[in-house]
Amino acid sequence: MKRVLSGIQPTSESFHLGNYLGAVKQWVDLQNGHETYYSIVDLHALTGDVDPKLLRARTLASAAQLIAVGIDTEKSSLFVQSHLPEHNQLGWVMECVASFGEASRMTQFKDKSSKGGADGARVGLFTYPMLQAADILLYQADLVPVGEDQRQHIEITRDLANRFNTRYGQVFTLPDAYILKEGAKIYDLQEPTNKMSKSASSASGVIELMDAPEINTKKIKSAVTDTGREVIFDLENKPGISNLMTIYSVVTGKTIAAIQDEFAGKGYGDFKGAVAEATVEYLRPMRDRALELLKDEGELIRILNHGAEKARVLASKTLKDSYKALGILG
Repeated sequence: MKRVLSGIQPTSESFHLGNYLGAVKQWVDLQNGHETYYSIVDLHALTGDVDPKLLRARTLASAAQLIAVGIDTEKSSLFVQSHLPEHNQLGWVMECVASFGEASRMTQFKDKSSKGGADGARVGLFTYPMLQAADILLYQADLVPVGEDQRQHIEITRDLANRFNTRYGQVFTLPDAYILKEGAKIYDLQEPTNKMSKSASSASGVIELMDAPEINTKKIKSAVTDTGREVIFDLENKPGISNLMTIYSVVTGKTIAAIQDEFAGKGYGDFKGAVAEATVEYLRPMRDRALELLKDEGELIRILNHGAEKARVLASKTLKDSYKALGILG
């Protein structure tokens, strides 16, 4: 079986519908037929401002939600990045293999540093692609699930692995990007021409997995709609209704054509009510399971420690092999 590695930053208390459908749901699917390693990459969260209590809570919340949506901890190794010091150790090796020019060309650093000025940017923001490369290479991953916009990170990982292998001997597998299937595009409820995102100008446009049912119901019923009253899919002229139709299609399995037939002659109010009810019921079992897991913090930490132990078998061997190749005394 091919080995898959992916990670998620604990930057929020809740996943939202867009990132669940766009990434995490596909992680669940990849468990069948692949050897899967999934990490909560808490060290990467340190490149921004950190509230220690929030970081801890969000790490646990991320773990609970990953399990709740279907990550099977018997099939997959689910672990917290910081629980394995091998990540930092190989990260330093990758920093010493990478060039300053490579790091400075990374899109995310250029984008984020341009907003606040490069002089004020964290060094960790500049070097984090090397830690990310280490995250991948430690597990000799064949495939890394990413969106098209993250392909650059896989390219630099391949470049660093190939450079190391050429100079010091064959140690690392060169990973390939597994470009996530482009499923239903979910847009902001208040700004339906913008992708649903945590960086949205208003939280009222984002459907959160961990929000109480009544909160998501209110958000959906308050979603921006368009002129007219017909429930018709038309992205250009009716982006608000089209977005709600996409959400309804995803959570019910109904086709867009069937939805148009179902609501022919009915108004936006009836339609929004149906979308809200269906979405809340779709998310309910995931939310309930996550809340159940969070009630027993000790058990959740035990699950993560067990995942770290499984991951360490592979990570420690890779680190040992890389040190040996470099001439570092063992």
